[in-house]
Amino acid sequence: MEDFISYILQFGNLNQQQIALISKKATQLTLQKDEFYLEAGKISKQFGFVTDGILRVSYFNNKGEEITKYFIDENNIVVDLESFDNEIPSIAYVQAMTDCKIIAFSKRDWHELLDTIIGWDAIVRKIVSKALLQKVERISAIVAQDATTGYLTFLQKFPNLANRIPLSYLASYLGITQSSLSRIRKKIR
Repeated sequence: MEDFISYILQFGNLNQQQIALISKKATQLTLQKDEFYLEAGKISKQFGFVTDGILRVSYFNNKGEEITKYFIDENNIVVDLESFDNEIPSIAYVQAMTDCKIIAFSKRDWHELLDTIIGWDAIVRKIVSKALLQKVERISAIVAQDATTGYLTFLQKFPNLANRIPLSYLASYLGITQSSLSRIRKKIR
């Protein structure tokens, strides 16, 4: 919980009473490797913050191929905002790549915090804005490059992820086959 409180305090000030209320509303979730935080077709019912582990966000394209959109690691939020806010089914799968610990808030508790804590909505907007910028940066920086440059960029931007996720998912994220990724890795060693 301390990591989460430190994280949110980067975006605004809260007093001890407000922090106590946030802590009271939080639930600690533990996901085992390969377990789903959210599945396509279901409504996102939690706003989460990853304190330990890596999650993968994926979807199936119109050819039935599973595509990895991006990864979420420690000190990042995990929520399908469109699904959470509008109560519509998600089109994404959010799956644990490692054992994960997540601080989560139910929709009811999240809205209660928004209604009770003055300035919480401004903090949330800043957190969500940062997360959306990171998401765009993660996708555009890698996808716009050739495979080798994309892989090197991934290693540079996310050095703590490369050895913690399966190569098949990393290849999917880079938009290449696993054998192509293996050749690239062999070539740059």
